[in-house]
Amino acid sequence: MIPITYRKRVSLFSVLDTGLILFSLFIAFMLVSEGPVPFSHISIITGILLISYHISSYHMNLYKTAWEYASTRELIVLLKTFLMSMSSTFVLQIIVFQFIHIELVIVAMMSMSTLIGGFRLLWRIFTNNYMTKRSNKRTLIIGAGSAGTMIARHLINNQETDLLPIAFVDDCVKKHHLHIYGIPVLGGMRSLKKIVDEYNIHMIIIAIPSLSKAQLNPIIKECALTNAKTQILPRLEDIVSGKVSFNQFRDIEVEDLLGREPVDLDIHTIASTITGKVVLVTGAGGSIGSEICRQIVKFKPRQLVLLGHGENSIYTIHQELKGGAGNQDIILTPEIADIQNAEKMMKVMSMYVPDVVYHAAAHKHVPMMERNPDEAISNNLIGTLNVAKASDQCGVHTFVMLSSDKAVNPTSVMGSTKRLAELVIQDINTRSRTNFTAVRFGNVLGSRGSVIPLFKNQIKDGGPVTITHPDMVRYFMTIPEASRLVIQAGALSKGGEIFVLDMGEPVKIVDLATNLIRLTGYSLDDIRIEYTGIREGEKLYEELLNEDEVSKEQIHPKIYLGRTSAIQLKEIEDLIKSYKDMENNRLRETLLQLANKKAEREVELQRSS
Repeated sequence: MIPITYRKRVSLFSVLDTGLILFSLFIAFMLVSEGPVPFSHISIITGILLISYHISSYHMNLYKTAWEYASTRELIVLLKTFLMSMSSTFVLQIIVFQFIHIELVIVAMMSMSTLIGGFRLLWRIFTNNYMTKRSNKRTLIIGAGSAGTMIARHLINNQETDLLPIAFVDDCVKKHHLHIYGIPVLGGMRSLKKIVDEYNIHMIIIAIPSLSKAQLNPIIKECALTNAKTQILPRLEDIVSGKVSFNQFRDIEVEDLLGREPVDLDIHTIASTITGKVVLVTGAGGSIGSEICRQIVKFKPRQLVLLGHGENSIYTIHQELKGGAGNQDIILTPEIADIQNAEKMMKVMSMYVPDVVYHAAAHKHVPMMERNPDEAISNNLIGTLNVAKASDQCGVHTFVMLSSDKAVNPTSVMGSTKRLAELVIQDINTRSRTNFTAVRFGNVLGSRGSVIPLFKNQIKDGGPVTITHPDMVRYFMTIPEASRLVIQAGALSKGGEIFVLDMGEPVKIVDLATNLIRLTGYSLDDIRIEYTGIREGEKLYEELLNEDEVSKEQIHPKIYLGRTSAIQLKEIEDLIKSYKDMENNRLRETLLQLANKKAEREVELQRSS
């Protein structure tokens, strides 16, 4: 864009308009006048027309208009200025001459509108096409509706962007072969890859903010078949709420690839268990624990106790919640404590006497726990036992333990300790007034240890993207979705259940990595995938229920109820007493054997049936 100040702009346009008006009057006198016109008449008419035009221009803010961004609105303003000028000229002529030079004024106005309007049009063409620096990022816009056309116009007029709109793609057949702002609508989504290749497209923008995640998912998958980088318009609710502008494109997230819709919660049931109550969350500084805290404050508990071992993470979530609008009436209490310390857990529970406990604290990293099985037992099993016993003795109403799909037929230390922790709280539930329940779910996107941030960093660094095995399959859900369903399951608990969250369809890790690479704008030749081999303790496929626990009962559209298994408590107690004296390999074998063992009573029941 030409660098010109406001004062210079006004001066330039005023002088040019004055010159064009004078030239228009000269043309009018030459065409209309039948004889010599007195110089006094010429001077007065010229003065009247100039004064009325400049006053009208000032009144209509004509000189404040940035003509490089002009549209029909600015054209209407220009026409109104001409009409006001002509009307003023007619009135003043009557006052001065007692008659009107109708033909003269009309011809002058026609000439003025052509010259002045034409100059503005040339100004826009010149600034947009000759004074603008363009990069080579050829852009395709998916969606030729109102949002897509706004994006196209923004990209055309914005001199600072490096995106150049080349074409639209839209499934509406009526729009095919039309041009919008000079940009053709080339076809529908079926032609996407062909269009991208044929027109050498570098960037794809999905400009349909009203789409649900389920509707968006197939579009994203089509984009992933191309080598163009893909971005998306912000969600409609974010635009309406003012969180983001319509032209703030975002990268495709893994959540978009999964295509899962937001969770609908039973607000009334949850509110009855949380609103006005004391709630305690262990592991409150972790990725899942902190999100559970964010969801809980929406239901206005009387007090929320944020318990965790890491002071920095607890400080962070405490400050975040303190600063949240509407949280001022909630007592937010940070507690630095280690769940492995039984005395401390009892002290904390006695101090606050919570109504509900969400137990999110755990060691979750599978390879790490393979190397440190004693720590996995200390934290995941004994830590859970400490929190559960303290909850029982202090009269907590509901205790919700966050478990894992790795607890099903476990092949890892982490999964085994989670399975034994489930059995421990089920046992305590049989003799306690507290409702103890466990909630199982799979991998959570964005959580600490999640593979997705690793993939993104590897792509950013130029690869390779490392995957353990080409057939590796996992269940995925988002942190907010998992947290909401955990809270919902806690509200539905009657004690002793193992709730299983609906994780949707399992996803091949290699497909996930491939889509991320392509949607970032690279090909598999640019960023290669490297297989490193299955790590110790990992499975190719994850399960959510053991065959002995499978139940068809569904207590919520996205929550299933697993059957309670028989409990081998004596062997778990023996392990807790002796694990510190055991060598790592032996401890690992003992854990796996115990976690996968069917209790004798269960075997007898199967034989009798």
